[in-house]
Amino acid sequence: MTHYQITIDDSLLPALFSGGSGLKPLLEQVLNQILLAQSTEAVGAAPHERSEGRQGYRNGYRERTLQTRIGTLTLSVPRLRDGSFSPELWERWQRSEQAFVLALLEMVIQGVSTRKVEAVCEELCGAHFSKSTVSALCERLDPLVNTWQNRPLTEVSYPFLLVDALVIRVREDKRVRPVSLLLACGVREDGHREILGFALGDSESEASWSDFFASLKKRGLSGVFLVTSDNHAGLVKAVEQQFQGVTWQRCQVHFVRNVLSACPAKEQKALLCKLRHILEASDEATARQQLRETIEAFASSAPRAMECLEKGFEDVIAVLCLPERYRKRLRSTNSVERLNEEIRRRERVIRIFPNRESVTRLLGALLMEFDEAFTTGKVYLDMTEFNNERKEKHGSQEQN
Repeated sequence: MTHYQITIDDSLLPALFSGGSGLKPLLEQVLNQILLAQSTEAVGAAPHERSEGRQGYRNGYRERTLQTRIGTLTLSVPRLRDGSFSPELWERWQRSEQAFVLALLEMVIQGVSTRKVEAVCEELCGAHFSKSTVSALCERLDPLVNTWQNRPLTEVSYPFLLVDALVIRVREDKRVRPVSLLLACGVREDGHREILGFALGDSESEASWSDFFASLKKRGLSGVFLVTSDNHAGLVKAVEQQFQGVTWQRCQVHFVRNVLSACPAKEQKALLCKLRHILEASDEATARQQLRETIEAFASSAPRAMECLEKGFEDVIAVLCLPERYRKRLRSTNSVERLNEEIRRRERVIRIFPNRESVTRLLGALLMEFDEAFTTGKVYLDMTEFNNERKEKHGSQEQN
């Protein structure tokens, strides 16, 4: 253990013992002496000392600030001509700074506004950190988010795909514009959920969704059997184009809302009961029988609702092609809605994102945390029955 001989200026002691502000200058004096002693050890000689064991020469000092709990300290760090001197004190400070920065980033990810982060920093460190400084620190997330966004999806297949979108506001070209956040979540062949990725589009158009799906396939997405989504025209066309031969399941929650919105208020409660019987049918034949009975009962009192029901019936019962245990979690996009709620909670704090990069940075970091929880947590679906059926069907097709 290294020992240092420290001298203290007597003028600092009265303020220290009287409860004044003497601790800060006292600590500066002590640390400056430690830095000088460490530089002497590195050089092998004291300032102006002639020594055969000298290993370098001094080159003045540079002032550096150190954020501590008692305020900002100004220290004089000795410089060597070859730049080889790196104080142990600064190495420890760098580790502390990294931990502090990580804490700041975590606050931002969890939905704390930059103004509140600024206030927390000032309270803890006695120093002022502007919003631009906090934002600059957040840019350290970029490499992590980019790596996660572009990771390969080739290790496993993803039989079930759930996709959704929500609109956020971004400042572009000196005005606020609505931007669509496209999100895809997959269920792997081992039963775990995984957030496959997200993208920003100018709208929920066919082109935006097609580009997003194409990027997922380029990364290795394969084995898709069923896609669950809302009935957005551009989205449905993109699914048909990018996943030919795949079953499309229309979200039943959104479908029920659409049907009820076309129904008179006095008939909605009774119609909702009938819709549940249709959607919870054990097989396709039962669902069709319930459909006929519902249309007969409400044809005159809610014709627009019956037209909507009959038009979307085939797509909304597509999930019946799966074993019963898989239907409840795959008949709607409710599992993605939880992610949307968390995104909305952050958005309410920010309100308007300053640019698209900030959207990718913040929401990407948030989705990374959820993805880690999904892939390391409990199995979302037991895929044994589904995988066995696929193998049997594939084997019979090969024999034929």
